Amino acid sequence: MYNKIIKNKQIAVIIFAMAILTTACERDIPYYMNFDSYAFTSTDENGGTWSHILPTAGDITIDAPSATNSVEYLAEIAAMKSAMQQTTPEQKKAIEYWTNNPIIRWNEIAVELISKYNLIPGPNADGTYTLPNAGNPNGPPPFPFANPPYAIRALAYLSVAQYDGMISAWNFKYAYNRAAPYQHDNTIAFAYPVNTIPSYPSDGAVIASASRRILSAMFPLEVEYLQQKENEHLESLFLSGGNVQSDIDAGKLIGNEIATRALSRAATDGMSKAQTPKPVSDSIKAAAFERFGWQWTNQENPVRPVGLTPLYGKVRMWNVANVEEVRPGPPPAIGSVEYLEDVKILKDYAANVTSERRRIANFWQDGLSTFTPPGHWNRITKEYLVAYEFNPLRSARTFAYLNMAIMDAGISCWDAKYYYHYPRPIEMIDGFKTIIGTPNFPAYTSGHSTFSAAAAEVLSYVFPEESDQVWTWAEEAANSRVYGGIHWTFDANVGMEQGKTVAEYAVNRARLDGAD
Repeated sequence: MYNKIIKNKQIAVIIFAMAILTTACERDIPYYMNFDSYAFTSTDENGGTWSHILPTAGDITIDAPSATNSVEYLAEIAAMKSAMQQTTPEQKKAIEYWTNNPIIRWNEIAVELISKYNLIPGPNADGTYTLPNAGNPNGPPPFPFANPPYAIRALAYLSVAQYDGMISAWNFKYAYNRAAPYQHDNTIAFAYPVNTIPSYPSDGAVIASASRRILSAMFPLEVEYLQQKENEHLESLFLSGGNVQSDIDAGKLIGNEIATRALSRAATDGMSKAQTPKPVSDSIKAAAFERFGWQWTNQENPVRPVGLTPLYGKVRMWNVANVEEVRPGPPPAIGSVEYLEDVKILKDYAANVTSERRRIANFWQDGLSTFTPPGHWNRITKEYLVAYEFNPLRSARTFAYLNMAIMDAGISCWDAKYYYHYPRPIEMIDGFKTIIGTPNFPAYTSGHSTFSAAAAEVLSYVFPEESDQVWTWAEEAANSRVYGGIHWTFDANVGMEQGKTVAEYAVNRARLDGAD
């Protein structure tokens, strides 16, 4: 297990994260992280042998690079040196911004877009609703509605493409072993801490091209913006002294090929059918009532005709073969002793709203116009990646297993929500009031709980020294929904167990991928 720690940086990140959790509301949590480039604690020379996630990701090939004493390569070096002499202040800022771990920057761009598009489409003048449509992204309303299921799917595909691209890049780097330009010409001043990782193909270019392709598909109205970010990133690789143009071109080829494979999977994963028409939604509700004798009813006014993504539980999972494998048992029957005890607990919380419970409920709300609960856990993960000085390959691996686990947990959670169709407290307790907005989908199990437990399980595996801390945060996130009045305690408790169980599939896969 790779777990070397830089103690002073670890302490700094924990203090920073704790300060956020103590003082901020959810809108104050920054998705942009201010950090400097750093020396990697490992170069992972065998990274090209690690197992890919996408089945055909290992099929990509690139041509051998020119020899470092060839006319072609020497011309590339000369072109680089000439361009570096004319670097503008804006270009220098871009080089500093992208750093030598641009995995983090593209993750930030993703959560920025999630926050921008995390807006519920409003009702039409006649009270009806029009849903966002990928076939007409301009709308109205604009596509997508980046709710938590959509958000984690975007993050999962982004992270998997980045990770598979990094494995391919590392494979060719050490197969061809062409050192970076600044190691051939000592007059080239490299912008970042030096390392011995070969430069062909450019791992940064892999990240830039794969990320731009994935995010353009997920956020089609942002194609121009994302192309501008890719261009800026690619230029910074060249002007940093780290990659000649042939390094970058080879990296772009890998990035685009990997993105094509990832988007092919996305096109057939079932997400396009997750938001159902009303007749289908009504049939799901009727089936649950026939099975259990209860059903959830939307409390909105005006009422959206369909809850949030009723068939998200049918979306293809990454690491679990069948969602029924991880479906929890049923919630307490309405009117049972366990149910009535929970009613008492929630009434007590509602009658005794402490400042601490309100803080927790608000901090973990991660509601509209925020980066959602999955984005919150990605923000925490970035802090650890920098504290432990992970290289881009190992950073990509962390995000890939994190976001696959959270997505699988979300799919499992939504399967339970619409299979059991359990009502929320506000429907069942006379005069009950919440302190945060009530979501328009069933209660059991809690999405925050499953997302958070899945994240904690993966982060505990990658950063074992942080296990106590991340599980403390996960429990707080789960409790926040109970304190807010929108979930039963069993929604949260069973959701935690569910998220951990699902994430164990991801961790078990990670233990066998060759990186430990």
